[in-house]
Amino acid sequence: MFEQLTQLVQQYGGDAVVNNNAVPNEHNEAVLNETSNSIFAGLQKIVSEGGTEQIAGLFNGNSAIDSSNPVVQQIQQQLSGNLGEKFGLSSADSSGVASNLIPQILGSLVNKAKDPNDSSFQISDIINSISGNSGQASGIMDTISKYGMQFGLDQNNDGKVDVADVLVVTKSKGGISGFIGKLFGSK
Repeated sequence: MFEQLTQLVQQYGGDAVVNNNAVPNEHNEAVLNETSNSIFAGLQKIVSEGGTEQIAGLFNGNSAIDSSNPVVQQIQQQLSGNLGEKFGLSSADSSGVASNLIPQILGSLVNKAKDPNDSSFQISDIINSISGNSGQASGIMDTISKYGMQFGLDQNNDGKVDVADVLVVTKSKGGISGFIGKLFGSK
């Protein structure tokens, strides 16, 4: 996932970094790399701090992917601080770069993950990459359970979303990625 994320950063980094006079040219590549690192680490941190509902909200489209979104805010703040600390950018310049890049990149990431015709990002791969361990993955499952009825995920019609529903889906509808894809609106 990190490679694909880096490609998105390169795609959107032209105006915000490369064509930005506030970012010295010798730092362009490092600033873009820091952006990728900050996004990935920021998503991991949110999950590790119990923010699975925020991540689920980001990927299911229930919240705007702009500066009003808590996930976007947290990653923008992290990137802005890192750019100031590591590259000596002023607070205004580092905030400008972060606020220009983060919503675009996360928006593209979410759109690609939800697009059934784009296999470059799979929601299941993203969740596995950022959750890292079974405790966090079970937290994500708790969130799925909490909201699963709204998304029609009760596959065995027992009135709750649990591992039994996952088993039904994994045997018949595209495996766990099909189950997670259904949660986030992929077909």
